[in-house]
Amino acid sequence: MFTGINHLAFITRDMDKTIRFYRDLLGLPLVAGVGNSQFKHYFFKVSEQDQLAFFAYDQAAPMVYKFHGVPTDKPLGFDHVSLGVDTKANLFAMLDRLEAAGFKVTGPVDHGFGWSIYFFDPNNIPLEITWQNLEIVKPPVLADGTPTEAAREGSDPVPGHWPEVSKPTPADEWHAYPGAGFEIRPRALDEKRGRAAGE
Repeated sequence: MFTGINHLAFITRDMDKTIRFYRDLLGLPLVAGVGNSQFKHYFFKVSEQDQLAFFAYDQAAPMVYKFHGVPTDKPLGFDHVSLGVDTKANLFAMLDRLEAAGFKVTGPVDHGFGWSIYFFDPNNIPLEITWQNLEIVKPPVLADGTPTEAAREGSDPVPGHWPEVSKPTPADEWHAYPGAGFEIRPRALDEKRGRAAGE
């Protein structure tokens, strides 16, 4: 059903600095952007299915600094984002690139199923790059002496915890209202910069 992380959306006050970091330093292509005098919303391609996105607006304030995985009493629901690379060489290439640009990098750290480096973008967003060096073929593998009851139930969905759908939306009611960026689709098709996806 799922294809990956369509996008993770963050906030920045300086879109140009954000573009310089994600596109020019990390090498993520700038895919699309919408905006007006009130805001901007830009997307960077991580993989064929995954994107990072940023909103920029005047009221934006920097994130509270919190290192990856360190407990906090702040009301945060976000910890960090990890981007995957396919080889150990590419992990170290990114480490070298970040350090050459003046960013402090922690790691690599060996987590058993992958090696990771940790750093922050110019908005104080905590980032990780991971080279996954283990393919888990029979999940879950839990290195936890006291796994939760739900975790002990295994990897696959367990039915019966939520109600079944009793009133599915009829196909003739599958509609969406125009939102920010609505004009991207016809523009991309007219300019031959996109292909219509199947339904």
